[in-house]
Amino acid sequence: MSRRDGNTQIVAALDRRAEALRLKRGMGVADARAMHPSVEIVEADAQADRRLLESLADWCDRYTPLVALDGADGLFLDITGCSHLFGGEQALVADMLRRFPEQGIEARAAVADTAGAAWAVARFHGDAVVPEGAAAGWLAPLPPAALRLAAATCTALDSVGLRTVEAVMAAPRAPLVRRFGREIVLRLDQALGLIDEALSPRLPVPELSAERRLAEPIMTVEDIERVVLTLAGALEEALERRGAGALALRLFLFRVDGLVARLSVGLSRPARAPDRMAKLFHERLATLGDGLDAGCGFDLVRLTVPSVAPLDMRQTDLGEDRRDDEDRLALFADRVCARFGRNAVRKPVPVASHLPERAVAFSPYAEAPAATSAREAESPATAERPLRLFKRPEPIEVMTGIPEGPLLNFRWRRAHYPVVRAEGPERIGSEWWLETPPVERKQDETGEACEAGRKQAAGESAAQRTRDYFRVEDAEGRRYWLYRQGLYGLSEEPPRWFLHGVFA
Repeated sequence: MSRRDGNTQIVAALDRRAEALRLKRGMGVADARAMHPSVEIVEADAQADRRLLESLADWCDRYTPLVALDGADGLFLDITGCSHLFGGEQALVADMLRRFPEQGIEARAAVADTAGAAWAVARFHGDAVVPEGAAAGWLAPLPPAALRLAAATCTALDSVGLRTVEAVMAAPRAPLVRRFGREIVLRLDQALGLIDEALSPRLPVPELSAERRLAEPIMTVEDIERVVLTLAGALEEALERRGAGALALRLFLFRVDGLVARLSVGLSRPARAPDRMAKLFHERLATLGDGLDAGCGFDLVRLTVPSVAPLDMRQTDLGEDRRDDEDRLALFADRVCARFGRNAVRKPVPVASHLPERAVAFSPYAEAPAATSAREAESPATAERPLRLFKRPEPIEVMTGIPEGPLLNFRWRRAHYPVVRAEGPERIGSEWWLETPPVERKQDETGEACEAGRKQAAGESAAQRTRDYFRVEDAEGRRYWLYRQGLYGLSEEPPRWFLHGVFA
């Protein structure tokens, strides 16, 4: 495999047969073809290689949730506390090296106390499990490149006779740092475990996790749902011990051929009941239909809880409990959102504004804050408001007896509506502190602004945006919410009328 480096095409990667022909990374493609004219060389695709490496990292989640990328061709797995699930470190490495070739991937793996030692042994020695505390002995015969040093540093070390890690370890540190920099000492100490090296997993570690390894792969949705219900039961016990409930769930389906399917659902309130978790994934799986490609089957199913929140048990009585209705509503909303998306169910949330069109915002049900009181839950607004509020008020024509007299009729959408009853007005002023200030009047001849004129203009502008709302009823009993914008006598133009909503 080749890539372009400036104006030169160089060798970027080699397989075992190419290495046996004594080809090296970094050599020119022309030199490689001159040595072996029949060698097959393909252009590297960095983005495709990255996607492949990330898919392999997803597959390695079956061994540990702590998987980090190492450059463009390696992975770090922190298997602390996980190896006993596979029968020990030797068995884990053997299982991994057996499965990679089945996917058409040639890999090397090594286990050591430190990431640096494992990296060096895997790349410069081969498959191995380094005994605890023996990293120095395994590193000693390896070249300095095993310490993850830059190529220029390795060349400089070779020029002064430091051709092995053992020679580097035996050399005085002060001259090494002065001549080659602090990186060489840092990498050596990290490989020997004298300095901790943190690994950054590409996926966050879940709060709780439960998994089931299957002797026979499963392929049907019904089998997946049965396994999910079992795993949810295991998570219920762990959540109960913590006094918490799940706010999000994530399902991992590991296929035999190495592909991993991920399904996520969210909850509007903490829960730990297994049947509720199973119902959410039932809806989520139903949306996939034939889109869930099981291939040759799933041999590992994992259910994780990325987010939790406190959940206390409550005492119920024999009477009706309003919280039971809230739980049923929350379950309904969660199931709908699991099937149609998080924005399928939205909840009105009060906003600190007295203008009707700004007083309520719609938020996804799971993200909307809960009502702090029964009164707030039943009616967020104290004044009577129409059931249907238009997104934008629609202009209408209104006839009154006198400018400030009762409403007689109005015309809306080319239809005439006689008014038999009217209530109002309810005056709502403009939010002048959120609006653009009025344009200042021109300066007088002396160049000084007229302060009185500015105040008068501001007062007139605020009055012209003042609304007087009326609740009116027509001859057929239908009720409407109208408002008059502006006041009579402030300008040559009369106030305008709008229809803002319709009552039930």
